[in-house]
Amino acid sequence: MKKMHSILLLCLTLSGCATWERYSLLTGAEPEAGEVELNAPKQQKARPQYFVSPALYDGAAYQATQQAAQKLNPPYQPQAAVNVNHYVQSMMHDLVANLDLVNPQMTIGMTSFVYLDGPFDQTDLLGNQLSESFMHEVHQFGLGVVDFKTTDYIRVTPQGDFVFSRDFMELKEEQPIEFVLGGTLVRHQGGTLINARLVSVASKKVAATAQGFIPQHVVDALYQSGGSEKLLLKQGE
Repeated sequence: MKKMHSILLLCLTLSGCATWERYSLLTGAEPEAGEVELNAPKQQKARPQYFVSPALYDGAAYQATQQAAQKLNPPYQPQAAVNVNHYVQSMMHDLVANLDLVNPQMTIGMTSFVYLDGPFDQTDLLGNQLSESFMHEVHQFGLGVVDFKTTDYIRVTPQGDFVFSRDFMELKEEQPIEFVLGGTLVRHQGGTLINARLVSVASKKVAATAQGFIPQHVVDALYQSGGSEKLLLKQGE
């Protein structure tokens, strides 16, 4: 019987020591003399705080971090569409730069651009669009522009209401035009060369010139797509 009590006392002592070791490792505290914690509650380690308190927030550091991230991974920016007007703007700057006499009172008439290796009384959509684009740019520079294709009336039809005409019989015979702006086109590998010039009507003197190049994909954007080829069906014999 005494032997059994001795074994039981030894087990309780060992259990108390193990419990105290776990308790001391978790809390770092020492029990008072004569006290042994047999069932000390387990303590969990504190989780790190992932939020930033307002007192610790650094706006400048945050912005610097964001800017650095944008440099490493710049956002996608689609390339801006480029059309004929962009190239006309550049040529217009060259025209004004070498213009012999800049007179805000001068009046200019726009003409269609024609192909250098073709008849000078025929053109296409590109030649007419260059005329329209130069009209806008000349007006933007503050020079006088005369639209001689404007009639003295508005033609009302079921298809629409029109004021412009290419029939010279419907236009005034005399126009207050002192200079004309026009030029020639040359088909080139990869695009079209543009030769623009401002000429005096009275003296035929060239007052300014400019040259430019329009890539072929920009020229093609003017024209409607012809669509895919279609198979032609024929009746069998």
